[in-house]
Amino acid sequence: MINTKHLLKVVSAWISAVYVVCYLGVSFFPMSRQLFMRYSFHADVTLRSNYFGFEYFISGLIIWNIVALLSAGLFAYLFNAIKK
Repeated sequence: MINTKHLLKVVSAWISAVYVVCYLGVSFFPMSRQLFMRYSFHADVTLRSNYFGFEYFISGLIIWNIVALLSAGLFAYLFNAIKK
């Protein structure tokens, strides 16, 4: 049995730390966004805005936490529901 409450706390802390590191990396090296899109997603996307603001940071942090918590919750539910 997975302790779902503990798992969700750990996932939230982990995704927050990863998001902060990635946001800082992209803010210090803006070309990394285009290179990532080109080589990882095989898409040549021209980004018009290089704006990095506090509002974007907070909204992205909230969105990524919601996605990560939903994913971890689904994982915990399926792990606990499926029998060996």
